[in-house]
Amino acid sequence: MLKYAAPQLLPLLKQYFGFTSFRPLQEEIIRDSLAGKDVFALLPTGGGKSLCFQLPALARDGLTVVVSPLIALMKDQVDALQAGGVPATFLNSSLAAGEGRQRLRGLHNGEFRLLYAAPERLMLSGFLEDLQRWNVRLIAVDEAHCISEWGHDFRPEYRQLAQLRELLPRVPFMALTATATTRVREDIVTHLKLREPKCYVASFNRPNLTYRVIPKNKPYDQLLAFLRARPKESGIVYCQSRKTTERVAANLTEDGVNARPYHAGLTPKERTEHQELFLRDDVRVICATIAFGMGINKPNVRFVVHYDLPKNIEGYYQETGRAGRDGLPSECVLLFSPGDVVKQTQFIDEKPSLQEQQIARAQLQQMVHYAECAGCRRKELLAYFGETFPSTRSSGRESSQISPHESQSQSRLTPAVTEQENCGACDNCLSPRATFDGTLAAQKFLSCVYRIREKQHFGVGLNHVVEVLTGADTEKIRKWGHAQLSTYGIGKEHSRPEWAAIGRELVRLGFLRQTAEKFSVLELTADGLAALKQRKKITLTKPVTAPETKVHHVGEIACDEALFDRLRALRKTLADERDVPAYIIFSDVALRQMARNYPQTEGEFARISGVGEKKLREFGGIFLGEIAAYLQTNARQIFADDSFTAPAAPPPSRSSLGDSARETLRRFRSGHSVEQIAHERDVTTGTILNHIAEGIERGEPVDLDEFFTAEERAKIATAFDRKNSGSLTAIFESLGGAVDYGRLRIFRASRQAKG
Repeated sequence: MLKYAAPQLLPLLKQYFGFTSFRPLQEEIIRDSLAGKDVFALLPTGGGKSLCFQLPALARDGLTVVVSPLIALMKDQVDALQAGGVPATFLNSSLAAGEGRQRLRGLHNGEFRLLYAAPERLMLSGFLEDLQRWNVRLIAVDEAHCISEWGHDFRPEYRQLAQLRELLPRVPFMALTATATTRVREDIVTHLKLREPKCYVASFNRPNLTYRVIPKNKPYDQLLAFLRARPKESGIVYCQSRKTTERVAANLTEDGVNARPYHAGLTPKERTEHQELFLRDDVRVICATIAFGMGINKPNVRFVVHYDLPKNIEGYYQETGRAGRDGLPSECVLLFSPGDVVKQTQFIDEKPSLQEQQIARAQLQQMVHYAECAGCRRKELLAYFGETFPSTRSSGRESSQISPHESQSQSRLTPAVTEQENCGACDNCLSPRATFDGTLAAQKFLSCVYRIREKQHFGVGLNHVVEVLTGADTEKIRKWGHAQLSTYGIGKEHSRPEWAAIGRELVRLGFLRQTAEKFSVLELTADGLAALKQRKKITLTKPVTAPETKVHHVGEIACDEALFDRLRALRKTLADERDVPAYIIFSDVALRQMARNYPQTEGEFARISGVGEKKLREFGGIFLGEIAAYLQTNARQIFADDSFTAPAAPPPSRSSLGDSARETLRRFRSGHSVEQIAHERDVTTGTILNHIAEGIERGEPVDLDEFFTAEERAKIATAFDRKNSGSLTAIFESLGGAVDYGRLRIFRASRQAKG
């Protein structure tokens, strides 16, 4: 199979996707695929996985078959591809019989380059026979972690895909996933029977995401305040239970924030409807249950809020990864309360397998440690996946790495953030936590753990140690005689929650070890025993109480916000007309570049990110017209090259033209006649002419040659001059009724606009 040089790939990249360069690892993956090699690609959410199989499909003849587990995601990707001019289709249970047959005919006729299908559909006997006739050139297995029992979304039907290797022995495979564990990677390679695959692992760092953990206190009020501070942004709120999901969504809607629930208890129709409303920006917030698979490919999710504590760090990373897929600044907020840990522990105790319980407890401990850590949160997330910060992975080629679980057991969280480690985009780096000399408190806690084991010859849990320190009178303390310990009641200067936080930090710092059994106990480590005996100085951190900090975000694109809002409204209208999500038309990145650069020609517009040939033809004139109309009444803003230093300009005055009139002007500029627009909008032609006249009065540019011949304009001008009056009735009569009132209003508006 031929290799394709970069000069041949870049034109395709620009033509169909509107980009002028590749993201990290994309070009290498594409080259290996085009060379006929099996490829394994681990790219985090937002890393551009889809392009790795979409572009090769356009660089050669034949069909690329994409295995995808989620129906909504199939439609989403196919809509986006078709909007860029790519011949793609999908087959799944959502199609009517007639529509499915029509697509099959197209596949038989070689009309498509990409086919999306679920694994169940692919493995049907009749379908397997079709695959052998369709000149399949690549099998791309998306969400490949579904093949592993250790993956977070195991699907047994994925295991059958290995049969395709026997059926199509010469067809290369590409496996793509965002799941990071070494065990899952090995399962994917083994179960798909990949042959000496080229393996790529990208950095898991998402520099445009800001991570924050906020102490949970009246969580609904906290959430509502957060959303009201971001009235134009959309996002996802993750909740523990279906009941909470329903309640939060209903309360938000009642309080003026349009929201919908999304969980397994809804019917497929309800879930699809709620998801579509969210994708099309008709609903601002989706409230979803934690760890429920939601096939949302919405790039402009500006925030993800965890209303409740996630089960594990991997799930948390996956869910926060839905924010900012377009590369623009986005926020990830976790509302944390130790009480949530108790709830999660109760769920874990209900698991049937003791091994499952032990694994789940260990994962929950890691999640709690992350929530309470005082160090850089980005550093801790990357460490879980075997990556260091700031010296993050530069070469994407996979190398030998320890597993995430090994990484966690061997690393310690530090209470302070050094300058080298400061990521500039998490709460602990932006507002470092206050520290205090915790030597005395640590000595008391460690000593209490030591004395209890010395007396009983077995360990106890964190809560019991806290009860001894604070002098509690409980059944266990009386039963075991712990009131006689020298450490009983020596810690009354701290409350029980404060002591619990101190204990958890000593675990994070490596002075204590916490077991993962059902009745977990605390044990002194070698470092803890040394610290106790040598009375080493130990610095601890104070609980989080700092208010939210406003920061400049990585990847921020300073632009004319008023124009951005106007372009966003235009995008929404165009998307609704075509029955697709708004971002299918253009991404927020593209709109912000338009609102920053004010393109005036097709050549300038073509340089906007995401503008390919088809979108230039279809939307270029419309958006250029909107930008030109805006500049008629608003001055250009000047932006510094560095978005972080751009001065905040006051928002320009906005035209008071109504939405309905603006929509008429948009259609008129795109080439629709007055009669067409009236028919499309189910109004009279007089109403449409009034809209156009209203636009002219407010400075919107309109070519009068569309309404009058040169001779008509001369006659009407003479009539206006003679009558020296604004009365249209007098003008109408003086012209013998030859020009209707609507066109006369347009002429008068033009004269008044010119002064």
